[in-house]
Amino acid sequence: MITSFIFSEGKTVGRDLELEALRLVQGDKGLLLWVDLENPTDEEIKAVLENLFHFHPLAIEDCVTPSSLPKIEDYEDYLFMVTHGVDFTRQEKFATTELDLFLGKEFLVTFHRTPLRSVTTLIDRLGKNAGPGPRGPDRLVHSLLDLLVDNYIPLLAALHDELEEIDEVVLAKESSKEFVSELLNVRKDFTKLRQIVRPQRDVIDRLARGDSKFIRSSLLPYFRDLRDNLTRLEETAIGYHERLMMAFDIYLNKAAFEANEGIKFLTAITAITLPAMLVGGWYGMNFDHMPELHSPNGYLFAAGFTLISTLIMVIYLKKKRWF
Repeated sequence: MITSFIFSEGKTVGRDLELEALRLVQGDKGLLLWVDLENPTDEEIKAVLENLFHFHPLAIEDCVTPSSLPKIEDYEDYLFMVTHGVDFTRQEKFATTELDLFLGKEFLVTFHRTPLRSVTTLIDRLGKNAGPGPRGPDRLVHSLLDLLVDNYIPLLAALHDELEEIDEVVLAKESSKEFVSELLNVRKDFTKLRQIVRPQRDVIDRLARGDSKFIRSSLLPYFRDLRDNLTRLEETAIGYHERLMMAFDIYLNKAAFEANEGIKFLTAITAITLPAMLVGGWYGMNFDHMPELHSPNGYLFAAGFTLISTLIMVIYLKKKRWF
């Protein structure tokens, strides 16, 4: 699906034009053009990226091929960026959506395979004419990236809730059998989040430093603020990850302690029954010449010795707190 906006002096003057009309708009130096491609067909990709804007084949290849990491590349007439939006639900878990951007002096082209809340929100705002429109494509890029970063906040809140649940399970007397797999899944979510946030911060940091000619100096403070927000998100994610690892260590120590308690209990049972086994083994030997067998008090002596030695063993293990 192709969605397009045409702006002039901060006002929307056209929307969703045909490709031929977009070609005419592209040739007008006084107009700002934004074209959004959402899950486009091969024909739409060729018509927009190749025939309309004539992007470099390598940039088009990077755009249509999924990339696991954000990146930024400078071309002569435009800037190509790969960013990632995030989504998180308790049912679908952690998910990312790639957003590719081609930023020129008077145009912006965005590409994504699945719907993105940041893009949908900005399209709705522009469609309702809520506030002044953008006066440059770099302003559109900032708005998109700002909305994209804002969507990380609910993700961190959801992951924080999962951390709270994990802490409760770790401190509970009994842990469910599914706890380890759940903990590993949350760890995978945090690892994936950190792998995305840091490179994305580096991409925005390059824009915030003013290294690109496609970012006006008046917008540099806004991109620096965006970079700082991503830095805080990264630090929060690192803190949550360390807390998760601490919970995992507590769980392993708790499991080891419970296993040791079981071993101690079984050892205590074995130690308590040791006197009875010793006496029974002694008198179970088939020797004819055992004087105590002919004693009238032999049975009472054996029983008394067994009980007394067992009681001594119980008292000793009780003092050692083995049970």
